[in-house]
Amino acid sequence: MRIRKKRLLTGALLVALTATTVPACGTDAGTTSLPGGKLSFTVAVTEPDITAVPVLAAADAVRRQGHDVKIVELAEPELAIEGLAQGDYAISAEATGPALSAIDQGAPIKIIADVVANQWAVYGKPGTGSCTDLRGRPFGIFSEGAVATAMSKDWVRATCRGATPDYLTIGGSDVRAQALAAGEIDATPLEISDAVALESTGRADRVTKVADFAKTLPDVHPQTVYANADFLTEHREVSQAFVTALVREHARINASANHLVRLVHRYLPDEDPEDVPRIAARYRSRKLFDAAALTPHNVQRTIDFFARADVIDPGLKAKDAADLSFVREAAS
Repeated sequence: MRIRKKRLLTGALLVALTATTVPACGTDAGTTSLPGGKLSFTVAVTEPDITAVPVLAAADAVRRQGHDVKIVELAEPELAIEGLAQGDYAISAEATGPALSAIDQGAPIKIIADVVANQWAVYGKPGTGSCTDLRGRPFGIFSEGAVATAMSKDWVRATCRGATPDYLTIGGSDVRAQALAAGEIDATPLEISDAVALESTGRADRVTKVADFAKTLPDVHPQTVYANADFLTEHREVSQAFVTALVREHARINASANHLVRLVHRYLPDEDPEDVPRIAARYRSRKLFDAAALTPHNVQRTIDFFARADVIDPGLKAKDAADLSFVREAAS
């Protein structure tokens, strides 16, 4: 299973965003009015994996209503944020950190729904009982700016009593999982798909779960859906249709893991057909898909986490970062 790399917004891109003059979304190249009151607009996704397929299904649902929804696949979430700020893209769904960074710098972007709840956990070699066992030990990370790195370091600061691991930049989640199973590192943050992949290769007995961020940071939402604020204002009906379709796709997944399997086969046909059902069942059993799960409380807790992690300055408020009226309408 391919794993996306969740990174935060770089300082250079923040400067570019704040220096950009943002055109009105209704008249820019990214959004075009069509006959009959229909609309042409673009949804940006970043290296889509299993968590993104409900977003792609929602785009198809809006297409069936007569709108022309283009999908552009990008290599980095920063590119989606830049496109949203410039009005080239209407909607995107990826790491929350880059969106909050841009919003904090004045970019016209609003968080409107959830992609997936916090699924990250720290896994360690057998015998690792707590983070104090990791003092000076090799701890694999994707990058210093990764969301999982921020959560891991927050956990270390809160619970390790000064016992700091030796952070090693290794690369993607799948690579780190293999390094952990091979004994090359002592711990690393992994997603559900990584754990399932280890199980499928018979190497699950070589790792143990040390910390579960779904339990320790349940109100932190690392992946969300966000949109150009002008698009939301000028095309509220279409924006609502997209969010409602996403909420319904998540409800179907929660009703049957086979729905998620079908979506993966449709939108990501190259994924391992043996791993997908197990991964889908794990997501469903943990109720991680709920696009309408965002509330002013957990949005603020997510903001506070990224401020604590020095990704954004303290003081950003949920009402300025998110427009939750769409998920409230969809849930009703």
